[in-house]
Amino acid sequence: MTVATLIGFIAGTLTTVSFVPQVLKTFRTKRCDDLSFGMLSAFASGVCLWLVYGIFLWSAPIIVANLVTLCLLVPLVVMKIRYRRAITRSRDDPAN
Repeated sequence: MTVATLIGFIAGTLTTVSFVPQVLKTFRTKRCDDLSFGMLSAFASGVCLWLVYGIFLWSAPIIVANLVTLCLLVPLVVMKIRYRRAITRSRDDPAN
């Protein structure tokens, strides 16, 4: 493994791991109204393009980091949709 590849894996690990606390917080609190769909869409698009770029270059650090980030992003988007509906239903409930 070259030094450049090692640096790529370290950078990818750090940037991907930095996303984990947001996913865990959203899962625990069942709230993600502070995350916009615009940000999530732009971020997801960027991650997908980085993944494609990594595949074109056949660069393992780029591929792995963006694949893992995408795997974290998908549940976050699903929770954003799911918890938004739950909040809307609870607001419509006359008992609340």
